[in-house]
Amino acid sequence: MDERVILGDTCVLEGAEWLAGYDARFAAAMAQTGPLPLRLKPEGFDQLLNAIIGQQVSVASANAIWARMVALDLTSEDTIARASDEDLRAAGLSQQKMRYARALAEARIDYDALREMPSDAVIKTLTQVTGIGQWTAEIYAMFSLGRADVFAHGDLALQEAARVLLDLEERPKEKQMKIIAADWSPWRSVAARVLWAYYRVVKSREGIR
Repeated sequence: MDERVILGDTCVLEGAEWLAGYDARFAAAMAQTGPLPLRLKPEGFDQLLNAIIGQQVSVASANAIWARMVALDLTSEDTIARASDEDLRAAGLSQQKMRYARALAEARIDYDALREMPSDAVIKTLTQVTGIGQWTAEIYAMFSLGRADVFAHGDLALQEAARVLLDLEERPKEKQMKIIAADWSPWRSVAARVLWAYYRVVKSREGIR
């Protein structure tokens, strides 16, 4: 696997400088956002399980459920596989998320092997598991594996930030976003960091008006 991996803030800064040199609009955006976050996360089963739990619920609800999962020792493949419906319900999981959690446990993903795979193969492997969509797989590749050239094309905040940054008439859909983001290779995950930070700036600015 010869893809660039983000290991620390220096890598993010290198990507940010490349983007600013490539397109002055990125430089202008970063002048407003300030330093970009590293956002790296650990690897493994519990990270994907946490992502599944966070789907379609508020951050506060997701955090509360995850805290119960940790307290009940339900964060590993083995404990999920052994858990009854009652156990998982007690932690706050819906019927659908019980199914997703068990599917992830049963998949027995080789997380060490993912580290050596190209990003496209990582995303393909993860999205074969029921309950893991494209966005979750891309986020895992970006932040748990630190891949420098992955982008979450379907992310609404990224699409909206790109609309404002590039002065587009309407928010680009996923297909158009792929075409746009291709120009930001080999630093698409740093471009995503810029756009997420810029989205917060834009929304804050709108709130002041």
